[in-house]
Amino acid sequence: MTASPESASGVEPTAAGSGGSMPHRTWRGLRHFARRSPLSAFWGGVAVVIVAMAVAAPAIAPFDPLKSDFRRMQKPPDEINWFGSDQIGRDTLSRVIHGSRTSLTVAMSAVLLGTTLGCFWGLASGYLGGRFDIISQRLIEFVQAFPDLILAMAIAMALGSGTVTVIIAIAITRIPFGGRVIRSVVLSLKEMPFVEAARSVGASRTRIMLRHILPQCIAPFLILATTHLGVAIIIEASLGFLGVGIPPPAPTWGNMLADALNAGIVPPWWLVLFPGVAITITVLAFNLLGDGIRDMLDPRLRGSL
Repeated sequence: MTASPESASGVEPTAAGSGGSMPHRTWRGLRHFARRSPLSAFWGGVAVVIVAMAVAAPAIAPFDPLKSDFRRMQKPPDEINWFGSDQIGRDTLSRVIHGSRTSLTVAMSAVLLGTTLGCFWGLASGYLGGRFDIISQRLIEFVQAFPDLILAMAIAMALGSGTVTVIIAIAITRIPFGGRVIRSVVLSLKEMPFVEAARSVGASRTRIMLRHILPQCIAPFLILATTHLGVAIIIEASLGFLGVGIPPPAPTWGNMLADALNAGIVPPWWLVLFPGVAITITVLAFNLLGDGIRDMLDPRLRGSL
């Protein structure tokens, strides 16, 4: 029997349909997502553009967001300042661009921290059960009894102003949602046959939770993280507007809206419109992207899309 050239050289033939390279599979998945949910794909593209703008803010902003030009104080949009200038002559467009970096950094950090802590808390609560689960659920209900903005504002006022304080304050408001959602997933997974098999061969609780159950929680974790970004951006902007967020002169969308109130009884329209539109588009983009990801990852909804 004659050996094939592939076996003689020690190289196994690649099976057809193995999926191709990682970039190919990623591109194919993106095309599938765009075909199944075009609206979410469009707003996902908008979210990518906003993130890219935030990353490249120093390169694309036409002016220094902190530099004042007293010759152009409170000027309406024109060929020099496309979005106008504020009451001390700072370029509004540059501040909106740099504000995206600050707002997205705070929101993403807070959501990642809060959702991750909530995920591990829900994992332990759902799997261990008993008294630990009861106490955990009462604590989560206590935290959820407060509105998100009120709780974040109270924490920020207690800890003092600053970027880290705002991140911690918003992250604490995200913990209960991650904890309850992941706990419900774990309660349905802990009775599955593969968990029973791991338990029957003597696997420890920690190994079962981290090795067998936690990977099954990635999909709901991604959905939570994406959908909560919009809420975190609104909370950060609200804290800045109320004066308990990131202190001036750091450019954030909330601080820009608060500064607009200092421009007069009736603020100039461009100082209110452009930061408000930036907040609206960003929140809408991340919320609709999160809805699309949820629909794609939910087996019960795949056939209805």
